[in-house]
Amino acid sequence: MAWDEATKWAQGDLSQPLYQHLLDDAMEKPERDSHRKKIVKPADMPWEMSRQGLLKHLINEEMNTRMETVDVYMQIIPPGSWSGKHRHLAEECLYVLEGEGYDLHTDCDVEITDTYHWRPQDEEKRFDWEAGDVIYIPPNTIHQHFNANPDKPVRLISAINRIYKYCGLNDLEQIEDAPEYDPSVVLNSETLNKYLG
Repeated sequence: MAWDEATKWAQGDLSQPLYQHLLDDAMEKPERDSHRKKIVKPADMPWEMSRQGLLKHLINEEMNTRMETVDVYMQIIPPGSWSGKHRHLAEECLYVLEGEGYDLHTDCDVEITDTYHWRPQDEEKRFDWEAGDVIYIPPNTIHQHFNANPDKPVRLISAINRIYKYCGLNDLEQIEDAPEYDPSVVLNSETLNKYLG
């Protein structure tokens, strides 16, 4: 044999057309995409009473849309209430559609080696916002949104990149639930009204 190490790398009887699968997938993608939504109507955007709060999903990978890498939802925070508190590795931005309030953020020190470790820093920072502002959530920051108005709800649009998940870093941790969270509640446009004040 021409190479000395051939006795090692030439071992094995397993044969699979893995490269061909990539080619097939690439060729079939246009047909698959032709059945995925480019326009999502409000009636097709699911409501969710989540641990993070009241959500209406605009774009989500489970909604069969053409969006490959970004998830977007609208969050509604009832008068005087607040969201859940969570942390994730992906950065996030939120556009304040209406209302006023503030965020509490705690940065975390992170170490990613063979394992993943994070530790909250001691300082909690407050950021005030109002309609028209964009809230930026840095990667791996513990954060929570508060509605400062006791009479009117807040509406936020959240966008987060799901590419971290595809890279094996789907690090999402719920630290505290929103006060409205009740897994038995089924949200729809009618039941939502009771949370709007």
